[in-house]
Amino acid sequence: MGSGVPDVGWRLVKPSGHLPERVVTLINELIVAERLKPGDRLPPERELAVLLGVSRPVVREAVRELAARGQLSVRHGRGIFVETPRAAQDLRAAIAGEQVGLQELFDMREVLEVAAVGWAAANATDDDAAALREALDRLDEAATPESPDFSTLQLLDSAFHLKIVEIARNRFLLKTVGVLQDMMHASMQTTLSLPGRIQASSACHHEILDAIVAHDQAEATRAMRDHLESARTAALSRLEEKRRTVAD
Repeated sequence: MGSGVPDVGWRLVKPSGHLPERVVTLINELIVAERLKPGDRLPPERELAVLLGVSRPVVREAVRELAARGQLSVRHGRGIFVETPRAAQDLRAAIAGEQVGLQELFDMREVLEVAAVGWAAANATDDDAAALREALDRLDEAATPESPDFSTLQLLDSAFHLKIVEIARNRFLLKTVGVLQDMMHASMQTTLSLPGRIQASSACHHEILDAIVAHDQAEATRAMRDHLESARTAALSRLEEKRRTVAD
């Protein structure tokens, strides 16, 4: 970019719906995709407003929301920085040390995401539905090549699930976004490359989207529970396969 700002994926925000929420979604997607990493400094408020095509008050409100989640911090006189919530740091350490297993990860994903999708179905606006559909379209597009990039798929899959959490509009749950992101990252690593898994996952995602659009809480929670159980079975099967290979 001519301004000298690193091109991490900034783009103009669509001038519709609740603009601060659209800015929150974009910044969160960049964090999920690791285009923005802990310690990175965002452009100054005025410059960020130009990059996104919104007003400074819109940027200010979005930054306030992300700071409340622990994803950003405003350091007076220094700027806006990407943070790693302490809970996410602790979870990363536990996963790295194999203190947390796949069963436990999926148990907690079910506790959090089944509740979240029910709230999302109750609260979703037309703009929310459009944003969720857009996230799923990007995921579907990345899944179409004969040899998809599994890292990209994993990031876009996480972005779809995290958008559901945003739509749920539960402030306490929003504070767990960093933790959820790490849970998803760890639990998806062993599944998306399995034969047929992308197609099965896509079918579930579309069921979830349709239920949210229809404000059908019962169907949304059923679809999410089935999706997570299917992913759990695939992940554990893959893990067992790897253990047998090592043993042989």
